Amino acid sequence: MAAIPRRYITDAWNQKQAVIVDLETFDRMEDFIEDYGLAIFMEEAEDDEILSVHETKKHYKSIKTRMNRTDSDKS
Repeated sequence: MAAIPRRYITDAWNQKQAVIVDLETFDRMEDFIEDYGLAIFMEEAEDDEILSVHETKKHYKSIKTRMNRTDSDKS
């Protein structure tokens, strides 16, 4: 991995307090972290039960129903 260009914010004693990176670098770092997290999640879910299309629709419908109930409770 390439070195990350950065600048530091220091306190009155010249101790590093924060890091500044340009937006392009930040976006690349964020993408990398998200991709890594997704890969870990996919790896963990590898042995999970696989639902049929019918089971999946039924599951999401129940979630939507619960969410709608929760939303109406807030009103």
